[in-house]
Amino acid sequence: MASPGSGFWSFGSEDGSGDSENPGTARAWCQVAQKFTGGIGNKLCALLYGDAEKPAESGGSQPPRAAARKAACTCDQKPCSCSKVDVNYAFLHATDLLPACDGERPTLAFLQDVMNILLQYVVKSFDRSTKVIDFHYPNELLQEYNWELADQPQNLEEILMHCQTTLKYAIKTGHPRYFNQLSTGLDMVGLAADWLTSTANTNMFTYEIAPVFVLLEYVTLKKMREIIGWPGGSGDGIFSPGGAISNMYAMMIARFKMFPEVKEKGMAAVPRLIAFTSEHSHFSLKKGAAALGIGTDSVILIKCDERGKMIPSDLERRILEAKQKGFVPFLVSATAGTTVYGAFDPLLAVADICKKYKIWMHVDAAWGGGLLMSRKHKWKLSGVERANSVTWNPHKMMGVPLQCSALLVREEGLMQNCNQMHASYLFQQDKHYDLSYDTGDKALQCGRHVDVFKLWLMWRAKGTTGFEAHVDKCLELAEYLYNIIKNREGYEMVFDGKPQHTNVCFWYIPPSLRTLEDNEERMSRLSKVSVICPPWPPKVLRLQA
Repeated sequence: MASPGSGFWSFGSEDGSGDSENPGTARAWCQVAQKFTGGIGNKLCALLYGDAEKPAESGGSQPPRAAARKAACTCDQKPCSCSKVDVNYAFLHATDLLPACDGERPTLAFLQDVMNILLQYVVKSFDRSTKVIDFHYPNELLQEYNWELADQPQNLEEILMHCQTTLKYAIKTGHPRYFNQLSTGLDMVGLAADWLTSTANTNMFTYEIAPVFVLLEYVTLKKMREIIGWPGGSGDGIFSPGGAISNMYAMMIARFKMFPEVKEKGMAAVPRLIAFTSEHSHFSLKKGAAALGIGTDSVILIKCDERGKMIPSDLERRILEAKQKGFVPFLVSATAGTTVYGAFDPLLAVADICKKYKIWMHVDAAWGGGLLMSRKHKWKLSGVERANSVTWNPHKMMGVPLQCSALLVREEGLMQNCNQMHASYLFQQDKHYDLSYDTGDKALQCGRHVDVFKLWLMWRAKGTTGFEAHVDKCLELAEYLYNIIKNREGYEMVFDGKPQHTNVCFWYIPPSLRTLEDNEERMSRLSKVSVICPPWPPKVLRLQA
């Protein structure tokens, strides 16, 4: 990688005072050394100039850090308008950056160098000739670098090197040959939005501290509810740290809807509650039940057919069993896009059962919700409009940078009533704007990251039609892969028929196993050489063998 900056590494004043006998040559060598060797360039400069601690100004009367600051700015105008000049990071620390006095120039130079590091990484991420990862085992990285936190501050040169080192060993999730969970490539507009929200560094709990972001969340959630099919986009919602938390929100709100006294009195005040979900559902349903005191044993797994879809008749049977035991069924979580098979539960049939037994219907569409953007594929979520709540993760199928997960709730005000704690020091009731825009009291969190801006800005850049094209292309690629391998020697599909989502599930059969009878022993041996793995967008599938 190129040096953190260009021309930021010379010692001495611009006219050469304090330099060696041939300052131009020495400075040129410094720049070349820095460009090709990173931090070691500073040491080579020390050899050319002599003592690295020698003051940059002639006479040696100034301390090194003061000289570095003077080199950073040579005019008295505020804001500084002089041309970009050299900064010696070896003599600068974080305390020399803004809000330090005269910190404008070193701050701009430092952040520009950080940006250069990031941009180089972005470019490399899309270069097929580069490695996806420079893999090292944990003990190797721990031995090769000192990651420990020290009492004394490091200079900015070392800080820039840490930035480079961290990215050197990072996995390039935007790489064309990267295939693994969650990451979906690297969208440039989404990346820009993430940088902007980090710069704004605000919180989503009140309108007064995040006015535009709060409004964008309101607009975006309303649009998502319209796409689900709730009239006029009515209802409520929140962006959460991920699909697991969104699912837990749904479970908590469903419990509150049936037994509002649980908020004050806890689980001791309510009967034994039972939730239902498919045996192919996400583990977060059980994790949420554990966190909420409902218990993992109170999550009943419903049988699935050969394609991984929940069987409605088994759901109804298990609901009746629970009621006969005196338990209270309170939630059914159907899945739209299961993790492994990419299956879509029959939402219409599930909705009928939930209506019949007065049970909250939740749809975990964390993975499959993106298909709602496609006129060609949204039929796979038919019935989602009858749900009481929906989890939808744009950071999955839609390619929004992590993290971006939304919980949508059909009944307005319910989330607020469930979570509200009336913290008067934060949610004052005498503000001069509509208090409904203060969203913090309906969230589990107090501090909440701005996740909406990535999605909103990408939506503005791509339009709904752009997301539709993205989704359609991903599913087209999945079908292409399916058609290529379904009759290929040495491969077996896990289930018959083309996939509903981008998950293309197959076994690779090594030659030594191809003549064996299809029985338990063959499957046991096969599982040792092949792993069924779900693909995440926009890739289709990788094989681990």
